[in-house]
Amino acid sequence: MPVPIVNSIISWILKKRIHQIELFLKYPNEVQQELLMKLLKKAKSTEIGKMYDFDSIKSIEEYKKRVPIQQYESIEPLIEKTRKGAQNVFWPSNITWFAKSSGTTNAKSKFIPVSKEAIEDCHFKAGKDMLCLYINNNPEAQLFTGKSLRLGGSSAIYEDNNSYFGDLSAIIIENLPFWADYSSAPKQEVALMSEWESKMDAIIQETMNENITSLAGVPSWMLVLLQRVMETTGKNFISEVWPNLEVYFHGGVNFQPYKKQYEQLILNENFQFYETYNASEGFFGIQDLNNNDEMLLMLDYGIFYEFIPMEKFDGENSDTISLDQVELNKNYALVISTNSGLWRYLIGDTVKFTSLNPYRIKITGRTKHFINVFGEELIIENTEEALQYASQKTETEIVEYTVAPIFMSEQNKGGHEWIIEFKKQPSDLDEFSLILDTKLKTLNSDYEAKRYLNMTLDAPKIHVAKEKLFYQWLKNKGKLGGQHKVPRLSNSRMFLEELLQINGHSF
Repeated sequence: MPVPIVNSIISWILKKRIHQIELFLKYPNEVQQELLMKLLKKAKSTEIGKMYDFDSIKSIEEYKKRVPIQQYESIEPLIEKTRKGAQNVFWPSNITWFAKSSGTTNAKSKFIPVSKEAIEDCHFKAGKDMLCLYINNNPEAQLFTGKSLRLGGSSAIYEDNNSYFGDLSAIIIENLPFWADYSSAPKQEVALMSEWESKMDAIIQETMNENITSLAGVPSWMLVLLQRVMETTGKNFISEVWPNLEVYFHGGVNFQPYKKQYEQLILNENFQFYETYNASEGFFGIQDLNNNDEMLLMLDYGIFYEFIPMEKFDGENSDTISLDQVELNKNYALVISTNSGLWRYLIGDTVKFTSLNPYRIKITGRTKHFINVFGEELIIENTEEALQYASQKTETEIVEYTVAPIFMSEQNKGGHEWIIEFKKQPSDLDEFSLILDTKLKTLNSDYEAKRYLNMTLDAPKIHVAKEKLFYQWLKNKGKLGGQHKVPRLSNSRMFLEELLQINGHSF
């Protein structure tokens, strides 16, 4: 069958899903309530279901009263029990897959249960919806005339007591139907290679002569790959290597610090960027409009959502609100109940709603990744917006950064210490620092109050990182590739001091 006809048929099949999406757009709260009741009914005979008597729960409010909010540490013993072979603990179908996730900072790994329902009805469904929404907005798309270059986790799948664990992306690749390998690159054996440097070289050799029409992966690592493609091929732009490349589906970290570099690499004004919000615990959001990085909250993936207003956040002791109670532009911690058996699980991410009809969100940070040593309540959304503004004003480009507190002492006031790796450095670092500081004051009134007349906080202290400092730091920790990320903000100085030591600073 000719390739253009195949493209048309696949596009037509995917677009049929639009009608189902329109259902939860029209009846979002009803869809969510019905979904919760289905989850409870299905899991009523599990160990957890019996513990909280799921069978007698008839409302969202009753569910919230009966079942406590839980973090990973609370359920770790039950997860370990399942990893050793016990079943029907969280969820009635057998759980044999576990997504290994250490986030950005924890040395101790988490093992998130992944059921067959989550793979099929959440992650695979989301992958198809991502394509569906893109094609619906771009009727002339030719995605299926070529292949998608996927850059997944750097870890292979490991077996332990007849259960399997690895990066979520590796689990997804391992479970893909056989025909999916024909539309994706690299091949499965390369995609699952664990040694990052060798994997990069293998991907480039396999794909540089392919007809790549789309990209999918985490921005920080995809950028490294694309830069190596340029070095290997000797081309000036990625569009010279893959002339039919039309869209990049990205997620995992805030894309804004990377966008300018991508635009310069690809150099195609019609190229589209589509943001997604997926994690080991589930797939939550997909950009549904061209040139708009807000994401549609996906309500029919077997995930029930609750939200904690961050001004009232108290970990597992917090009170939640339901979807119909959220407000625009307020920070909420995300609590989920899923078809993998996570019940009122505090995922650690924070989001804000940019639209209530339909429900669209942006990721604003992490419940644990902020700086609040002095009551300044600085969050990632503040630092990234301020950095973007300072970069525009000073015509600089940023690769990576992290921030930590300077603790008060007899000699020093408090402050924030930054280390920033620039692709293009500012001509005047003091001017950059002043613009950054001023913008942070306009974005965050608590920060502004603590900075008033330098009474509590001194001006930011900024170090320029040497080239590839953060890459080297992650490599030293065995965290190249996949979902590994640089911690942006921390109330501890540990990460900053490790980076400064590699950078050649002494204390």
